[in-house]
Amino acid sequence: MSTDPRQIIANAPMSVLQVIAVAITVGLNALDGFDVLSISFASPGIAEEWGINRAELGIVLSMELIGMSIGSLFLGGLADRIGRRNTILGCLVFMAVGMWMAAASSNVVQLSVWRVFTGLGIGGVLAAINAVVAEFSNAKNRNLNVSIMAMGYPFGAVTGGMVAASLLKGGEWRSVFHFGAIVTAAFIPLVWFLVPESVAWLATKQPAGALKKINAAMRRMGHAAIDALPTLGADASGKKEGSSNIFSPQMIRTTILVGMAYFFHITTFYYVLKWVPKIVVDMGFDAVAGANVVVWTNVGGLLGGGMVGLLTHKLNLRIVTSFVLVGSTIMILVFGRGYSDIATLSAVCAVAGFFMNGAINGLYAIFAQIFPAEMRASGTGFAIGIGRGGSVLSPIVAGFLFEAGNGLAVVSTAMAFGSLIGLACIWGLRMPKDRVLH
Repeated sequence: MSTDPRQIIANAPMSVLQVIAVAITVGLNALDGFDVLSISFASPGIAEEWGINRAELGIVLSMELIGMSIGSLFLGGLADRIGRRNTILGCLVFMAVGMWMAAASSNVVQLSVWRVFTGLGIGGVLAAINAVVAEFSNAKNRNLNVSIMAMGYPFGAVTGGMVAASLLKGGEWRSVFHFGAIVTAAFIPLVWFLVPESVAWLATKQPAGALKKINAAMRRMGHAAIDALPTLGADASGKKEGSSNIFSPQMIRTTILVGMAYFFHITTFYYVLKWVPKIVVDMGFDAVAGANVVVWTNVGGLLGGGMVGLLTHKLNLRIVTSFVLVGSTIMILVFGRGYSDIATLSAVCAVAGFFMNGAINGLYAIFAQIFPAEMRASGTGFAIGIGRGGSVLSPIVAGFLFEAGNGLAVVSTAMAFGSLIGLACIWGLRMPKDRVLH
């Protein structure tokens, strides 16, 4: 019988504590979706009150994405050094303060600073929660749970859009940020009391007091205590387990390929999310119709994430992710045909969202599987950070293509290649067999 706590968790049924921890990661990911869409809803009020032009408003809208990219790149590494729980708690404080102070801003500079501040926290949380959900799951449910966690983004986008629309009926854009700050702050005690430090991280890094913390967590999960910390092995190069990093000779190929896969697919994903409102208006519909199409895109994304989670529970992860990446490519080409009625366009975008977000869920599951515990948050953070660069670049590239006189079909064809390149990247990966998370 194994005495390695990572092996015990991998083979045993999931406890109530583990299910709660996964559920909390869904909520934390939903904060990202809420924040992305709520700022879009609040932006008209900001522009009207301060009398700023579209260029200045565009700067404000991009600040959060820049902050997320930096946070994912650098705070993911922090989660591998000081632990997932501590990183999440610190980042939640960043997010809550950033959202509250955004509401107190009186000019573009102040608001931009606090949006970067908020983005830093969100980026760090996104890197850490992928590791948390993977390491709190057993082997049977790991891919499913990672996909469920990733579904938090479209769920937060849909519900966040609805809440923001309701709050903005009074014409006060600051209420959106106040609401976001309060909800974010509410997660701090939830994480503090209900999410212990990852046993996989403690067993791999073995900081001071690791055995005591592991046994406390194991008892809360319904398992017996262990007598000693597991012995750390060595990789093929002789390096001790826990001493490698994402840029080591053994991992550099993997790191580059997952970063490229996420980056290129995200350019396709954000092309639709960022340009649909303008495309809808150009078709002769009003801005409300554009917002509704975005909501339907996220509804499709929610369903796609669930589908991928169920399929990866039974089928090969790379095959399932490839399927939705191909579907994403096809649906962007279909989107590029243009439609004269809003119902058809909404349906097309919902199906596109189904495949696009399903692919994101598959990529998250690949991150969790392909990086060992000592670099899981760093690897995920690197991929997300690079991908957020794609989210900034995507609408800019599409804008230049439109400005050059290209029609919707040509631009959509060009942007669809992002998912196709992502597909090529994941087939370049050397996928490990399902491993105990160490």
